[in-house]
Amino acid sequence: MPGDQLSEVLDLVEVRGLLTGGLTARGRWVSRAPLQDLLKFFAVVRGSARLTTDGVDGSIELGPGDVAIVNSRSWLEIAGGTGDGPLRVIAPEEAGHHSGLAGADRDADDVVIGVRVDLNQAGRTLLLQALPPVAHVRASAAAASSLRTSLDRLFDEATGARLGSAFAVRQHGQLLLLEVLRAYVDQAELPPGWLRALTDERLRPAITLMHTEPEKSWGLQELARAAAMSRTSFADRFRAVAGMPPVTYLNRWRMLLAQRALRDDDVRVGSLASRLGYASESAFSTAFKREVGVSPLRYRYRVRAEQENVTAVV
Repeated sequence: MPGDQLSEVLDLVEVRGLLTGGLTARGRWVSRAPLQDLLKFFAVVRGSARLTTDGVDGSIELGPGDVAIVNSRSWLEIAGGTGDGPLRVIAPEEAGHHSGLAGADRDADDVVIGVRVDLNQAGRTLLLQALPPVAHVRASAAAASSLRTSLDRLFDEATGARLGSAFAVRQHGQLLLLEVLRAYVDQAELPPGWLRALTDERLRPAITLMHTEPEKSWGLQELARAAAMSRTSFADRFRAVAGMPPVTYLNRWRMLLAQRALRDDDVRVGSLASRLGYASESAFSTAFKREVGVSPLRYRYRVRAEQENVTAVV
């Protein structure tokens, strides 16, 4: 799997995994809440749980170490436990509070954590389209061993009250998100899209060319030759795997690079257009507005204003 390219894309879309809370319970329990976040995942550290949400028939059974990635759902119910005792209703925690995990007994309690996945606008377009309404990542799969380790480390930091734990929780949240995506890719039949394209061995040489030299006007013949395929076979496979023709993929990759440059650098729009292979600033601006919805300069002003507002709040 071309992990370097996956890391590059995740960096471009500013993906972050942030622990929002969790619960520990013994006996019969249930927690219900509306979902405010577009993308979130729930992991069972210990015990088991049943997850139900809108748009999905029935409940999803989650065992120890299992993760459910919930994509663009409006409400969620998680329940667990057995016995004849009264049903305990657990209110969801406010984002960033981990008190529900305090005092957890791993040998007896059901323990569940929730992690919000933050994305920029480009990330929402890419990742939300690449995932189903609910993706079940099973800890029993051989490829999920690192996922279980990351989950345990995040839980230990969230409950250990150690020096620097808040910083460690943020870092482990990031690593856990990466392991969740890796495990999902290894276990699932991915729908057509960028995530599936990045994991396709036959297309990797052609995608590497487009990623490393996006300024070139890559033709179908050159890309097919790099993949050791005929033009027709390559074009058919690329569309089936990526969900779009190679030229569309290249243009969208250029727009991701452009958005990062406009967010983080002071490069002039004309220079950026040349760097990305456009014949003129106007051609680049037209392509950018068609893909992103606003002009490059308006995009730059908007995202920097948002960054300043976040800094002011912090």
